[in-house]
Amino acid sequence: MNNPKETIFLLNRNSSSEADLMAVGVQEELTVSAGFECFQALNDFLQKHKKWVFGFLSYDLKNQVENLSSKNHDGLEFPEICFIVPKVVYSLTRDGGYEVIDTYDKEFSENLNPYSFLESESAAKKTEASLTSRTPKEKYLNDVASLLNHIKRGDIYEANYCVEFYHEQFNLAPLATYKAANSATLSPYSAYFQNGDHHAICCSPELYLEKTGSTVVSKPIKGTIRRGADPQEDEELKRQLFSDKKERSENVMIVDLVRNDLSKTAKNNSVTVNELYGIHTFKTLHHMISTVTSQVADEVSNSELLKSTFPMGSMTGAPKISAMNLIEEHEDAKRGLYSGAIGFFTPEGDFTFNVVIRSFLYNSKKKYLSLMAGSAITAQSVPEKEYRECLLKVSALKNSIHGFD
Repeated sequence: MNNPKETIFLLNRNSSSEADLMAVGVQEELTVSAGFECFQALNDFLQKHKKWVFGFLSYDLKNQVENLSSKNHDGLEFPEICFIVPKVVYSLTRDGGYEVIDTYDKEFSENLNPYSFLESESAAKKTEASLTSRTPKEKYLNDVASLLNHIKRGDIYEANYCVEFYHEQFNLAPLATYKAANSATLSPYSAYFQNGDHHAICCSPELYLEKTGSTVVSKPIKGTIRRGADPQEDEELKRQLFSDKKERSENVMIVDLVRNDLSKTAKNNSVTVNELYGIHTFKTLHHMISTVTSQVADEVSNSELLKSTFPMGSMTGAPKISAMNLIEEHEDAKRGLYSGAIGFFTPEGDFTFNVVIRSFLYNSKKKYLSLMAGSAITAQSVPEKEYRECLLKVSALKNSIHGFD
């Protein structure tokens, strides 16, 4: 892959509307599909390349972490993992400037303006896409009722159940869509990753895992409510969310799951809940977010740390294995990259990975566009309300779609 337009990576590092980390081109690549030990391959790749490494982890790596399988419809055909060592890494400044953080191909990066890629789809225009739900509403309501029965029997306490909205034969303008969606949501962990025919357009508000030195941070989201029409209604909605017993129950169960996952690799007595039931405001929604930290043991590798916590509890449920089995049984689409993670490793061995939610996934060869949404099903869930929550999450992105005639 010598054409820099074939691989572009953008990632927000705070809640600005513009990505401030950008990688272009491919010097080395690791792409692995099902049937291979992906975490071991990633470990070997990171050991070989003590450089900036960007990429993603598919949700279906669960099948390598546990004795699970994925047999649902797959319209996207993304690999299980894809990581690259780029040719050049930029920091994009808030005034439209940029600086080179690192380059592994000086000839390639000379006189290369990263903003030229962001403007490469100037002919694109806002486009209506008739997204079809792969799961009809009646089946969705029946599936939630079935999951509630499993909860009543004690099989699980919570399950994150998702549905796919899709459009076939759609001429998407991926970068233009990312720019519009990112501007509309101002999400702190937005990301765009293009590699060949695969495009991820992610407006995630959720941090899966971040490691700085020996400190590990996870910020699971469970609890959502719309923004108000004015400041007074906004404050009332935030109070409602904070007091909602169902949302608090969701949140604390996932916090316990994250604490358990982090304890597998943590130094003794270092797992801490720094914030519980925190209400955080975004452009279109309020979310309930908790923060859990740990100090990772010295002998634990980055790939081992990721494997021991993957998939993230906020997108599975509890107990995790039972929830993942029931998710696979009830959902109609293979999640693939959705509810996986996009992020990067630094040359020093630190990393940041988001949770892939609020995301368009696109296969440009097949012209297949996918947008998934989900909610946490607990004993207090009302199926109709859960369905409306999925539609609320989708509606925040639908108006951002850009395409070509």
